[in-house]
Amino acid sequence: MNTRSMFLGLLAGTSLVLTLLAVAPAAHAAEPTSGFTKPTVDIGIVARDAEKSALFYGEIIGLKEIKGFSATGEFGKKIGLVDNHPINVRVFVAEEVEGATRIKLMSFPAANGKLPDRSHIHSTIGINYLTFFVKDMDHALARLKKGGVKLLGETPVALGGKRQLVAVRDPDGNFVELIGPVKD
Repeated sequence: MNTRSMFLGLLAGTSLVLTLLAVAPAAHAAEPTSGFTKPTVDIGIVARDAEKSALFYGEIIGLKEIKGFSATGEFGKKIGLVDNHPINVRVFVAEEVEGATRIKLMSFPAANGKLPDRSHIHSTIGINYLTFFVKDMDHALARLKKGGVKLLGETPVALGGKRQLVAVRDPDGNFVELIGPVKD
């Protein structure tokens, strides 16, 4: 399968990069009705410490790490996303299925990036939080507790029925919501 990445750009003031990944459709797949070949977006997160963030998104949130990729600093400069820093990307998915949304985690230790104001989601313009839909909130809460992750506000908050919302921060202060049912 040929894969071409089409970068939409770096969002000013955030540590997130949105990309659309154009993937050649499978021979048996229906022709897309929009101009896109994938119904999801990939989300790039630039972290201060890739190892800490990988632990958070992998073991604590519960995403699965799949094969990542690298690019030279020269290529990054050519496409306009980095100023000659090599790119090493670790990739995480909720499920390893075709077309899954991918979290692309990278860090640039020599670049000294700046953190935006993350006091609240309205403190900085741009993308400020991620939402993950979990199958078992009790299990998700146990992973958060084991990882020493502090819950925000008065969460968990009931959303009706057995569903709850939990808000936390990743190691760089990005907001992360978890929504899912609790067991009886």
